[in-house]
Amino acid sequence: MLLIKKNNLRIGHLSTAYHANFVIMGNKDLKRDFSRDIQWKLFGTGPAMIEAFQNNNLEICYMGLPPAIIGIDKGVPIKCVAGGHVEGTIMVANKDYKTLTQFNNNLSNVFSQFKGSAIGVPSKGSIHDVILNFYLEKYNLLGDIEVKHYKQAEFIATDIKKGKIEGGVGTPALAVFSSTIFDSHVIIPPQYLWKDNPSYGIFFHENIIENHPETVLEFLKHNKEASLLLRESPSKAANIISKTFEILTEKYVSDVLKISPKYCIALSEGYIKSTMEFVKALKDLGYIKKELRIRDIFDLTFLHEVHPEPDHYSK
Repeated sequence: MLLIKKNNLRIGHLSTAYHANFVIMGNKDLKRDFSRDIQWKLFGTGPAMIEAFQNNNLEICYMGLPPAIIGIDKGVPIKCVAGGHVEGTIMVANKDYKTLTQFNNNLSNVFSQFKGSAIGVPSKGSIHDVILNFYLEKYNLLGDIEVKHYKQAEFIATDIKKGKIEGGVGTPALAVFSSTIFDSHVIIPPQYLWKDNPSYGIFFHENIIENHPETVLEFLKHNKEASLLLRESPSKAANIISKTFEILTEKYVSDVLKISPKYCIALSEGYIKSTMEFVKALKDLGYIKKELRIRDIFDLTFLHEVHPEPDHYSK
């Protein structure tokens, strides 16, 4: 049985600038409130965090729902106890490619521009990979467009610049980084790539949920405060994040936060409904074998206490 080691709490996160962990990492009260050593662990992708859970190397993580669902399908003992953000997937290309608006909101026409070429996306099983493959299958383009996977989203942008691929699907940070190295633009904004898609949630190892519920509650309280800051004081949040994630400037973070400002820890009806639509898509695409249920993925107990009010995703 996995238990929290004395004075040790291992938390996995990605390099995604708008995730609440970067606000919390700058909070000196966290260690005091937990009275233990907080170990933040950076991962390149969600699937890598799933592997860490399998090896009992994580207690908590910030992760997209699809890789978590794939892990749960394989027996990884984790549950999503809170949300974090929705609609965090965009598509970028150079300005030779038309936008969704220019195609009168016809997604099929946007994707069809890339016939005979490649589109870059983070690792297989990531939320962005699943969304891209879902639409390519929907519009009968899977055989006409190559999907190229990357361990780091920045390499997607550099390969577009080099002409190795023609477009990229990823987080808002991909859009901002792309704009710094070549003449790029967002051709599909986040609200049009799978409504309410759960770009990340907060996951706990099941043994922590069962044996240390006080840790879950305290951690979620910090995340609720961080989400409030991201929503209502983005300039202050950007300042904290840029100091925590030192390679990013405050302006860069501010630009990322503006693209899809839907931050909250609630597990809203839309969040859960979208997740279960992912379950169906993942099964149809062959990523998972079982038709998982809500209770297989979520533990809603803690949110009833920490966030009883309506969600803020649509505010």
